[in-house]
Amino acid sequence: MRATLVFDLDGTLAETAPDIMATLNHLLVREGLAALPVSAARNLVGAGARALLERGFKAAGEPLGPERLEALFQDFFVHYLDHVADSSHLFEGAEAALRQCREEGFALAVCTNKPEPHSRVLIEKLGALPLFDAIAGRETFAFCKPDPRHITETIRLAGGDPARSIMVGDSRTDVDAARGAGIPVIGVTFGYTDTPMQELAPDRIISHFDELRGAVRALGL
Repeated sequence: MRATLVFDLDGTLAETAPDIMATLNHLLVREGLAALPVSAARNLVGAGARALLERGFKAAGEPLGPERLEALFQDFFVHYLDHVADSSHLFEGAEAALRQCREEGFALAVCTNKPEPHSRVLIEKLGALPLFDAIAGRETFAFCKPDPRHITETIRLAGGDPARSIMVGDSRTDVDAARGAGIPVIGVTFGYTDTPMQELAPDRIISHFDELRGAVRALGL
């Protein structure tokens, strides 16, 4: 089996905060609340849309009850799907690094808590869909990160072996899931996390995709 690299999506492969925050702000303003700055994304994005809505509405001064949260959750994804790539883009060096890894024989996969349909549309609009052997979203399996099975099953979906795989992510959710799966993890410093990546102590840390291949080699793949 080919060695496999598994990537988180939001904040790892792609800068998606502007479009995610734009959808959150669309709902906040619709509900009569003030919009939040895109700079708030680091503390809001990364744990899924429900958490984003809970955190965002709390930050705007109006905590959500369960029924209202569920209704807003559905509205969020309808609006976001239509605007998933208005301003989003791959991080600098990401496409070149992915192409290099494919040329060297790696299988590549995405393991994200973003819904799979939204993930596929986003990756396609960013021109990267042909680079991946598998894309697994929040509902692809009956579990999602930080459950380690989300990573291991994504690897198997890509035709890989968890024993010859590495996770690349930007948050505690990614690090914890990889640790639970017994898989080395590379943390990026440019993503969405309320805890600095250094404090999460991944196996390697990169601050640019130019550093990815060296970090992978250092971990034995």
